[in-house]
Amino acid sequence: MPSPHATPEGTARYADRFSTRAAKDHFRRQQELTLSSIGIGTYLGNPDEATDLAYAKAITRAVTSGVNVIDTAANYRFQRSERSIARALKTLETDGFSREELVICTKGGYLPFDGAPPRNVREYVDETFVKPGIASFDDIVGSHCMTPSYLQNQLDQSLRNMGLESVDVYYVHNPESQLGHVSETEFYHRLRLAFERLEENRKQGKLQFYGVATWNGFRAQTNSGNHHSLARMMEIAGEVGGESHGLRFIQLPLNLAMPEALTLGNETLDGEPVNVLEAAHRLGVTVMASGSMLQGRVARDLPDPVRRALGSPPTDAQAAIQFVRSTPGITTSLVGMSRVEHVDENLQLVGIEPLTHDQLRALFN
Repeated sequence: MPSPHATPEGTARYADRFSTRAAKDHFRRQQELTLSSIGIGTYLGNPDEATDLAYAKAITRAVTSGVNVIDTAANYRFQRSERSIARALKTLETDGFSREELVICTKGGYLPFDGAPPRNVREYVDETFVKPGIASFDDIVGSHCMTPSYLQNQLDQSLRNMGLESVDVYYVHNPESQLGHVSETEFYHRLRLAFERLEENRKQGKLQFYGVATWNGFRAQTNSGNHHSLARMMEIAGEVGGESHGLRFIQLPLNLAMPEALTLGNETLDGEPVNVLEAAHRLGVTVMASGSMLQGRVARDLPDPVRRALGSPPTDAQAAIQFVRSTPGITTSLVGMSRVEHVDENLQLVGIEPLTHDQLRALFN
């Protein structure tokens, strides 16, 4: 019987499909799965049928070109990105690609709306979440909520949107949205409750792993009031889930303009300050990089010395991706690709080896 999620055998089989096309170290083994060093993201784009179809085609092309990591979130394009993934998965199944080969990740935390922005946000929230008892207005900070009942609702909705029984990674999306509104003690208490519910869903088979996807939390200064401690999160996960807990992934931005995950020593392990990538490595956490091209802002007009240091790939976009996928501690560089043309350009890197550590180090000298 086929597995409802990615498996060690299935993802290894996927990599074998590209054994003559993929360069060394394009595929990396983490959490007993084989993941591509580039993943397709689904954040940007209009909430319309044309973009839905374009994403479905782009996802299909990415998977058939050597990318088996698909990243999305319930709120991306008002749930339409998840539904585009469902469309792509049907095509891929017809083409002979099984669910076991693909690592599918989504997120919950922001109010997603449905298909398009509602005319009256408060009325929509009241009817959709408050009256059914999913969340109270007190639980919602801005447009963010991470109570157990809300995350449960969102996970179940995401599974329906994508036509899946299980996701491989489920992230609590930008929990730093709660900081500034609640105390640090209350913040970690809320995170503990979220982890408890996600552990329950692991037992039910609705997800394999969970994690935290942030924009600022892991790249903020320790004493800034916005910092997330990965070590503390791991302690909480161990307390609620034991040694085999499911907190095994984090997602954070890394790109040529935002190198903090690599350069900032904002974690402390054994009394030693280390950057979050080193901390994740020591703690057994897989790191996925978002914002690899910073929505295109670091994918054009790169200085010639930077291009040369990154191996002089044909385009600036490829150079930006090459930096991220080559960074020690990053497993997958997530790249938003809503059109087949973007996929074809960027995935030329599948056949190009990542930079060595010495080559990458030269970029900072």
